[in-house]
This record gives sequence, C-alpha cells and structure tokens, in this order.
Amino acid sequence: MTDTSYLNNHFLIAMPALEDPNFFHSVTYICEHNEQGAMGIIINQPLDIELGEVLAHMEMQNSDTATGHQPVYLGGPVQTERGFVLHHPLGQWDSMLAVTDQVGVTTSRDILQAMHDGNGPQHALVALGYAGWAAGQLEQELADNAWLTCPADTAIIFDTPIENRWTAAAASLGIDLGQLSGEIGHA
Repeated sequence: MTDTSYLNNHFLIAMPALEDPNFFHSVTYICEHNEQGAMGIIINQPLDIELGEVLAHMEMQNSDTATGHQPVYLGGPVQTERGFVLHHPLGQWDSMLAVTDQVGVTTSRDILQAMHDGNGPQHALVALGYAGWAAGQLEQELADNAWLTCPADTAIIFDTPIENRWTAAAASLGIDLGQLSGEIGHA
C-alpha cells in the first residue's frame, strides 16, 4: 500500500454481518496503519467502569465529578490491562502518538493526572486495550467486506452519544446500516 492508501485517522465501521463479539457493531478509530499492520481504538463499547474508578486504582483521588463519571471504553481485545487516551487537541504528553495535527493517543500517566487536576485535553476518550492487526490482516478483512471505512470525524468520537456512533459513522458515508443485508456474495 502507498502512504495515501493507509487508513490513519479513519473509522472502521463493522458491517452488520461481522459477528466477532470483539467488534460487533463497532466503530474503530485507526491511530496507526502502515506496512507492519494497524492499531486502533474502539470508540463505542463502554465498559461498566467510570474514569474515577481507574484514577482511584492509580491512587489519584478524583475531585472533579464530571471527569470521574466519564465512561471508560473497551478499546479492543489486545492488552486490555493497558490504558489509552484518545484526545483532542494534542497537547504535550510524555508518551503520545500524534495521529493528526489535532488528535493524538497517549499512554502515559501524565495525561490522566492532568485530567484529574482539571487540566486535561478539551476532549478525551479513555480506553482499556486496543484493536490490532498484523501486516496484511486488515487489508484482507477489508477485501472480505468485514468493514466500511471513512475519514474520521472528531464530532462522532467526542460529541455523538455512544449508542449512535455506529450509525452516525456509516451515515457520514450516506449509508443506512439498517438497509444493508447480512449476506455477502460475489458476482
């Protein structure tokens, strides 16, 4: 693939027929995609955990009620014990991957401390784990019609209600997922 065909800063939208429980009706934000594989964060699978619980586990007592009640997401099935913060704007964090000039993913404690102190990024989605694909794996899944892809929209990540993100991402392509058949075939 050429650099222009990689899916950095794109959504992977699970097709209705994709029954893998890790990705059923999911929207994954692709943070990195190159010849070695791909890495993304699922943005619409909240866990039964709030950020305040994570901060308390890290021995940070949260006094900001809004931050403490923020949902934590299952970012994917890989390294589910590891935290990732998808955020806008970038800021300056110890361990950050800049996906675009506005969106980054950070794995260091300093961003959580800043969120705890009320100095974090304007928008943040905290996830445990990530979605990963080996070299060529994502390309094969795309060829198998497991996913729709489209450029990512930060409004869908940070402003759209969780339960509407899957349909909103598809709607950005002009697609009504309710009208898609679960059957696949080749002419």
